[in-house]
Amino acid sequence: MQNWKPTDSLTGTLMEIRETDCERGTEKMEKTIEKKRKKEQAVVREMIFLYCRKKHRRSELCPSCRELLEYAQMRSECCPFMETKTFCSNCRVHCYKLQMREKIREVMAFSGPRMMLYHPVMAVWHAACSVREKRKMRND
Repeated sequence: MQNWKPTDSLTGTLMEIRETDCERGTEKMEKTIEKKRKKEQAVVREMIFLYCRKKHRRSELCPSCRELLEYAQMRSECCPFMETKTFCSNCRVHCYKLQMREKIREVMAFSGPRMMLYHPVMAVWHAACSVREKRKMRND
């Protein structure tokens, strides 16, 4: 009985299959990260809209709140930690400029408790994810 050795064409085919599986895994991970990013942006957007509607008494975003929303979305788009974190508040590196960080904190402090009235499902989801992430960070 002869020792069987894979031919170059078979080895090449196996390598292509592995690369394809790896690409699929990467695509799936990228889609998951993008979904997570969009969900975070939606929460922030709703909180800013709620804040502006109640504090500034406007149906549309005022220029200051629009600037904050655009800034928050831009920071989210550039976030290198999206794969491992849930929300900016749980991140170990805060990338917001000091002025914008103060604004977003004010928005979160005002809108956070009110989200239960205006967007209860989103609020419960956000709270559950935050608690889970904080536990995970403590254990690491």
